Amino acid sequence: MSKKKPLFSEENRKLITTPLNTDNPITVQVLGICSALAVTAQLKPAVVMSLSVLFVLAFANVIISLLRKTIPLRIRIIVQLVVIAALVIIVDQVLKAYMFDVSKKLSVFVGLIITNCIIMGRLEVFAIREKPFPAFLDGLGNAFGYGWILIVVSFFRELLGAGSIWGYKVFPQSFYNAGYANNGLMILPPMALIVVGIIIWIQRYKNKHLIESK
Repeated sequence: MSKKKPLFSEENRKLITTPLNTDNPITVQVLGICSALAVTAQLKPAVVMSLSVLFVLAFANVIISLLRKTIPLRIRIIVQLVVIAALVIIVDQVLKAYMFDVSKKLSVFVGLIITNCIIMGRLEVFAIREKPFPAFLDGLGNAFGYGWILIVVSFFRELLGAGSIWGYKVFPQSFYNAGYANNGLMILPPMALIVVGIIIWIQRYKNKHLIESK
């Protein structure tokens, strides 16, 4: 009789920790990069987008894992898209009901979660083959890996580009009176790519094997 694997075994813990760094979906796998560039001009929309992807990815992984033995292979992509679309509709309606201002800022990008490569990739590579709990952890890990990049990028873009965090002014008026000016370039999409590039450079510097494995 085989021993039952602990819920939080080292293997399961790696499902959460690895996507945060050495297998990050944005900086290593280069997936989901479009939303990282488009919704990170301010911190609040970036956090909401991260939580939206967390909800969709974690629960889509669980649902597909539960259905994995009943889904015919030839229609698995269609089933995955239906599951993702249903979860995205829930997220979209909740945002419109309770956070309408953020919903307007995110615009079409909430709907485009349906085609997010990270979500489709995890369903196809992991959830369709694994049990629900590991699939849930995998969804959490990759969503956290995606989310922290968005939050870091949006933090610096809003701070340096608008002088605020979460819409609240950070620098006192005396700074501006002394000649300080917000860097308007930071809120333009190209600067998001540059900030992501800096994160990738730091990550490669600290994890030399990421360069050697290329």
